[in-house]
Amino acid sequence: MASTADFKNGLCLVMNNDIYSIVEFQHVKPGKGPAFVRTKMKGITSGKTLDKTFNAGEKIETARVEKRPHQFLYADDMGYNFMDTTTFEQISIEEKLIERANLLKDGQLCDILIHDETETPLSVELPPFVELMITYTEPGIKGDTATNALKPAIVETGATVMVPLFVEQDILIKVDTRDGSYSERVK
Repeated sequence: MASTADFKNGLCLVMNNDIYSIVEFQHVKPGKGPAFVRTKMKGITSGKTLDKTFNAGEKIETARVEKRPHQFLYADDMGYNFMDTTTFEQISIEEKLIERANLLKDGQLCDILIHDETETPLSVELPPFVELMITYTEPGIKGDTATNALKPAIVETGATVMVPLFVEQDILIKVDTRDGSYSERVK
């Protein structure tokens, strides 16, 4: 059990038979009336966002979750297969638990959020940026535009990323996994 004074970003709570992670919180002390804590939480298993207000000092049940480093091995019809980098155990995870699964590359390191009591995987966190090779893109024509225009490019994982016109085929690029956008060329 924890109180609202223990709130911090990333804290996991058990509510409505689901586990929620605090995205942001704000302690409010109005001039009239008791203090309260306004929170914005994201459901780890469902992905839903929830805005909830707690009275100051209210007791809340916390969930014990742990981030463990895993390496992505391969994907098959059973799901995505990962190996724990410390115990070398392999687990298979459904695609719905992985945000932007199309950016996963073989051998890539990820963090898997695991519920401590039940030992079940809750979600997979990719690193903030991944380096991917462009396998196909249309050639950009010089002087084609006055503003920064984008064109679609297919990367080695099969995902489509919008890239600037100067980026060509067989070039290594850095992709932001939070929104799937082009970040920069890798030198």
